Amino acid sequence: MRGGIDLGGTKIQAVVIDGRFKVLGEHRMPTPKDAGPEGVVWALAEAIRTAAEAAGTEPAALEGVGVGSPGTVDGDAGTVANARNVVPTWEAPVPVGTGLAEELKTPVHLGHDVRVGTMAEFRLGAGKPYKSVLGVFWGTGVGGGLVLNGRSWTGRHAAGEIGHMVIRRGGAKCPCGRKGCMEAYAGRAAMEQEARRRHKDGEKTKLFEIMRDRDRTTLTSGVWARALDRDDDLARDLVDRAIEALGAGVASACNLLDVEAVIIGGGLGTRLGEDYAGKIEKAMMPHLFVDDDPPAVHVAALGDLGGAIGAALLVPPVRRRAGSAARGS
Repeated sequence: MRGGIDLGGTKIQAVVIDGRFKVLGEHRMPTPKDAGPEGVVWALAEAIRTAAEAAGTEPAALEGVGVGSPGTVDGDAGTVANARNVVPTWEAPVPVGTGLAEELKTPVHLGHDVRVGTMAEFRLGAGKPYKSVLGVFWGTGVGGGLVLNGRSWTGRHAAGEIGHMVIRRGGAKCPCGRKGCMEAYAGRAAMEQEARRRHKDGEKTKLFEIMRDRDRTTLTSGVWARALDRDDDLARDLVDRAIEALGAGVASACNLLDVEAVIIGGGLGTRLGEDYAGKIEKAMMPHLFVDDDPPAVHVAALGDLGGAIGAALLVPPVRRRAGSAARGS
């Protein structure tokens, strides 16, 4: 059994899987953004403990735990830095891997959240028929993952950071501090900032009413989906703006890489589903160089659990000789 944790800007999802990738136990909890990085590490441990309990085991009995995190992930050092979508002040490296390993009494492996989610879709989900895929995870930010000729491509440091492709020179300010990034228009955090600004300026919207009714402190994917279902004009306008940005950015990446398929995941991507993946595909068409043979576009098949399952795949499978005793027997 292996554990996997998907750390996001609004939620932490943990799973325990067996050798056939079947989910034996899971747990989901809000990300404690106000608790600082150390509080987040504590919440990661709590999430995997609860998932392990649901699977009838404990973390120390797992072969290991994988963690998919946003930010700058150094798997060798066991640290995560610049995870501002999780905690706005999270800039310096934090020993997430070493801290968790000491707490859980099992090896911990770190990977970038979208890269591990993309690999999970490639191996087990919507990307299985293809050799080359681009994962686009539309959530608090916009992350990207690349599998080229069957291998995850990480580049020197940050390959796949599609959210920070510039789609408009001198455009809107991105949470990363730069201007004109795709995430400045399509990331849920940036969308919320724009919604708050326009609402303060007098535009009517049901977004914040729904947020309060759902006992949320931010505009989660579910809040956006409900506002769209209620034909909220401001929500519709901002989501349409996000789709236009995604279309331009994803098409530009496809022009460079010529992948076979694009997998749309993340909180908003999976929540809004096939209809909105189709809208992204349509928004890509004017920008594709080879528009008579576009890449296939799919919604992530593993849904909300994909990131956590992908994180669990970071743990190397244990290969035992036939007839050898299992660990602990």
